Amino acid sequence: MYKIDGDFDCSSNYLISLKGAPDIVADDFWCSNNDLTSLEGAPEEVGRDFWCSNNTLTSLNGAPKIIGGTFYCQINNLKTLGGAPESVGGEFWCQSNNLTSLEGSPIKVGGFFACHRNNLTSLNGAPIKVGSFSCHHNNLTSLNGAPTKVGGNFSCSFNNLTSLEGCPKTVGDNFYCRDQKNGHRFTVEEVRAVCDVGGKVYV
Repeated sequence: MYKIDGDFDCSSNYLISLKGAPDIVADDFWCSNNDLTSLEGAPEEVGRDFWCSNNTLTSLNGAPKIIGGTFYCQINNLKTLGGAPESVGGEFWCQSNNLTSLEGSPIKVGGFFACHRNNLTSLNGAPIKVGSFSCHHNNLTSLNGAPTKVGGNFSCSFNNLTSLEGCPKTVGDNFYCRDQKNGHRFTVEEVRAVCDVGGKVYV
């Protein structure tokens, strides 16, 4: 068993494989800015943050099952989140990919879940409970599948929504649903009628 008690950084090395990486990393693991298409060979356990952004990943297979901190997989070629960690204690960043579905998402994300700037047409598969949730700049026509409870902000702006059906039941902070690409405009009253918003509503 190959264990690193601190951080392990193999980013920006033109890597095409993680074969030979540590089995356990107590703190952060970086493999960003390489040429990886898979996470096979990645550590089984990472105590804090896991960075695999800016690669050419088409799958998250091989990722650790549990991440103590934040998981960064943005700016890849992901179409699905299959293989993602089951539990992420911090945040989960999967924006700027080619995702069409959130199936395979972690069940629980302690902080911010960022899935904006993809090609999502559905939120099915999203975590049930998150800190904040951002799904703006997608192709959503429905919010079905969205988390039922969002502790912080919820943003679904810049989509093709005409209904708020499926939106979270409670949002602890602000709710953003402005600038729909189809021209539809919601009202503050419409939002507050279906969601208990702790902060402001931006339409």
